[in-house]
Amino acid sequence: MAAMMTSGSMAKLRNKVQNALDESRILILGIQVLIGFQLRAIFEKPFEDFPQATQYLGVAALGILLVGLVLLLWPAAYHRIVERGNDTERLHHFTTVVMAIAVLPFAFGIGMDLFIAVSRLGFTLAVTMGAIMTACALFLWQGLEWIHRKTGKNRDAIMKNKTPPDENKPTDIDHKIRHVLTETRMVLPGAQALLGFQFITMLMEGFDALPAAAQYIHVGCLASTTLSIILLMTPAAYHRVVEEGEETEYFHKFASRTLLAAMIPLAWSVCGDFFVVLWKVTQNLTLSVSIGALMLVMFYGLWFGYTLYRRNQG
Repeated sequence: MAAMMTSGSMAKLRNKVQNALDESRILILGIQVLIGFQLRAIFEKPFEDFPQATQYLGVAALGILLVGLVLLLWPAAYHRIVERGNDTERLHHFTTVVMAIAVLPFAFGIGMDLFIAVSRLGFTLAVTMGAIMTACALFLWQGLEWIHRKTGKNRDAIMKNKTPPDENKPTDIDHKIRHVLTETRMVLPGAQALLGFQFITMLMEGFDALPAAAQYIHVGCLASTTLSIILLMTPAAYHRVVEEGEETEYFHKFASRTLLAAMIPLAWSVCGDFFVVLWKVTQNLTLSVSIGALMLVMFYGLWFGYTLYRRNQG
């Protein structure tokens, strides 16, 4: 009976972790659209006609959205490096906290992008739409949840289904593989959106106006994104051809390593193109290098630095 109870509790933890990963994926699918729009818009001809303050706002919006992206992909690296693919309450709590923070830059990014898009029809309309939608997102993504937690709604159900703290045992291989494939699907949309932007940018008029160095950096970013996508698609091919769909511990380790390997060039590509965008808008090389480097440190620091530190701490 005790074994059955433990097994039932484990299933609940696995489901909670899977749900958290699926919810992160939902947010990533939403944020990738805004990142793709923001990257392309800066290279469009009408963007150059905007007031300088609006152009700087566009760059700021892109930076804020990239902060949201790095946060949303953070649990995938944490799960692979710190927990080694196991389902734990620590992972579930970590993912919950990170997602709660990540929706904030997403909410402000939506408002800023709306202002930029609508500003061609009038400043007042743009400000109104941006402010209303930002307030709506903040209320539905943070305010409503805070109210329900404050009033204790569903508290009895939450406490009843709370996972026991001593339940952090090794996870079955089938759930490990399911999670690593979900995390691969979390990272892939961001890489896809970036690759599409990088291809189309090279055919746009704004690309020709870039300094030669910025053009070659963009090409390097394009190559990095392509490599990232190739790595992200490798586990699917390996699972079908080599493992013939069987669930093995070796495949789990292989998929985990390719996922982490894919995140290395992806971070470089995102930050490299952010540098190109900064340079194009500000015409200030020193500022662009400094902010781009700080963004890269944030990506690598959260995805690999912090996670390796936590892993070594046990």
